[in-house]
Amino acid sequence: MSIVIENLTKSYGSQKALDGVSLEIKSGQITGLLGPNGAGKSTLMKIITGSVIPDTGSVMVNGVDVLKEPLKVQRVLGYLPEHNPQYLELYIKEYLEYVASIYKVDKSRVSQVIDMVVLGPEQHKKIGALSKGYRQRVGLAAALIPDPQILILDEPTTGLDPAQLVEIRALLREVAQEKTVLFSTHIMQEVVELCSSCIFLKSGRLQRVLEQDDIAKGPKHLEEIFGK
Repeated sequence: MSIVIENLTKSYGSQKALDGVSLEIKSGQITGLLGPNGAGKSTLMKIITGSVIPDTGSVMVNGVDVLKEPLKVQRVLGYLPEHNPQYLELYIKEYLEYVASIYKVDKSRVSQVIDMVVLGPEQHKKIGALSKGYRQRVGLAAALIPDPQILILDEPTTGLDPAQLVEIRALLREVAQEKTVLFSTHIMQEVVELCSSCIFLKSGRLQRVLEQDDIAKGPKHLEEIFGK
């Protein structure tokens, strides 16, 4: 499923979070979203999910207008926010079964997703007892519960140790074979390892879109572009 964005603007008071952003996120690949703090990355993601209304512009997800039919889009979309809200007093499996009930998904899906994100050994722990890295895994598991066609992930690798990074990268590569994935990150190596394309935002404006040839030049090349 492709995402087509045209002339998006969004302001919070006098602060312009997005300023005339137009781009296309191609179907069936992993696209990285880069930019400094305050660049508009989270706002862009929230608008795509239908949770924030832009001042102007449009977002089409596989031909469906997010502003006119947000629920239709949300049925095919999984979202992991930067600060993913969770019920810390619930056990992992209990929480994911609750998410499954919201989406009216069979509880058998919970066990599948727990295996996918390698949460098996931890599934009987309360979320409040988990490290930040494992809480991120729980958030990713929740986003995967409805088997969405599009995954929107805001800083999904925050707090992961090196071994967990390897596992999550492998998972994202696997799901991207059947899904469209957009994720934000500050880690250039993540882009090199995972992305087919990369979007740079700065001060709410689209700076450039890089394709695989540029990404393959490595983290230092991306850092040079990022710093311009």
